[in-house]
Amino acid sequence: HESTGLQSQPPPEEQSYGATAAHVRQGPFVSGSRNDPAKRAYLTAAVLCYANLINFMDWFIVPGILLDIQKYFKLSDEDTGLLQTVFILCYMLAAPVFGYLGDRYNRKIILGAGIFFWSGVTLGSSFISEWYYWIFILSRGLVGIGTASYSTIAPTIIADLFEEGKRTTMLSVFYIFIPVGSGLGYVLAASMADVTGDWHWAFRVTPCMGGLALVLLILLVPHRTQRRTAAHRALSISGTIRVAAEKPGVQRTAKTTWYQDVISLAKNWSFVWSSLGLTAMAFVTGALGMWVPLFLYRAQVVQGIVPPCLQESCNSSNSLIFGGITIGTGILGVIAGAEAARRLRKINNKADPLVCATSMFISALCLYVALMVAQTNILSTFVFIAFGELFLSVNWAVVTDILLYVVTPRRQSTAIALQILVSHLLGDAGSPYLIGTIAHAIQAKNAHSLQWSFWSMQYSFILCAFVGVFGGGFFLLTSFYIEEDRKEAER
Repeated sequence: HESTGLQSQPPPEEQSYGATAAHVRQGPFVSGSRNDPAKRAYLTAAVLCYANLINFMDWFIVPGILLDIQKYFKLSDEDTGLLQTVFILCYMLAAPVFGYLGDRYNRKIILGAGIFFWSGVTLGSSFISEWYYWIFILSRGLVGIGTASYSTIAPTIIADLFEEGKRTTMLSVFYIFIPVGSGLGYVLAASMADVTGDWHWAFRVTPCMGGLALVLLILLVPHRTQRRTAAHRALSISGTIRVAAEKPGVQRTAKTTWYQDVISLAKNWSFVWSSLGLTAMAFVTGALGMWVPLFLYRAQVVQGIVPPCLQESCNSSNSLIFGGITIGTGILGVIAGAEAARRLRKINNKADPLVCATSMFISALCLYVALMVAQTNILSTFVFIAFGELFLSVNWAVVTDILLYVVTPRRQSTAIALQILVSHLLGDAGSPYLIGTIAHAIQAKNAHSLQWSFWSMQYSFILCAFVGVFGGGFFLLTSFYIEEDRKEAER
């Protein structure tokens, strides 16, 4: 039996693509226990959450030891920003390919291949010599391709495993591992560099964790997970399913081409505006994730709190603190966002986009204040950065939930892939490089000094606050269309 708790399987052609099932027979579960499918669903979700943790740890190993990498390869701010940009570019270009495959082929096989690939490349990148910086950049791009296979497909499996009420909760748990994994990436990188005195060891831990994730995926995740469609969302009572498709006039939905799917999504304004809101989020989080530890270090140097880093292994305390902040605010933000949306949805059908818009505006204000006080009070800077990250994290699960109820199930992998493509293309693919380029240009026009090294980063970071305000505006626009698009998806 399937992990979704559905008794029978759809026809083979629907299993591979997710078209609306026309018939599901009533009857008891094969196991004889209605609890078994639920247990299997939670077990599958736990494995996917663990792999998501590793996924995002790999993303943020580089920013966690950025000072060491910058010194090792002798990089300017502009060249350093290129590291994360190449990673994100490869990630976003691969996402639509995996979205197409995920809607049509076995998702477990795609996930397993992705985990194996990115873990192997991460391990290999730890042995690259200082003379081969271009190979190190290439390795980050390949890791991006591997992680795209996971981020595109895993949420759709979770969406299929649970009914609507539990789905929001489980997606929240899944997305909690974005900030937790990101924060642990900083902590792992900084800790391994401190303990071993060699930053290369930071790249040798997550591949071992990836190997365990692959074993768990093979052993515990069902070979096929049934696509939950409109027919499967019918009333479920005591282990039986009563299917709406048995009523006259309900017909099987025909397959559509990828081009038709894209055209349909482009006409879905809730999807379009929420994707642009997510793009603004990605721009801000990408820039913060890459540069904040270095920015804090330069602020401390200007204030005389720490000396300039001249030795081989630089002080990693900012990465550890920022990693801790990212974990704490991420967990709190995702839980608070999901709970606020769940409660407000009962009194306002537009609650989801309004929650996202409000949190973006508050986050932008907090980040602006953090930048302004950085030169005089480092503690206040940490506090306001924490609040900025907290309100950014509020949106992660809510944005995905919006997508899942305004897009018909058989287009969801494609929709997630397109959202990944757009949000990264216009968001965090360019923001780390753009911030580094602006900072480098400001330094080039002024005398080389520790003061201008800090100011250049401070001035370039202000761009993030303005982008955050635009993001709030995009979510407000989403609220104008959300009710109509939801009804259309249900039809």
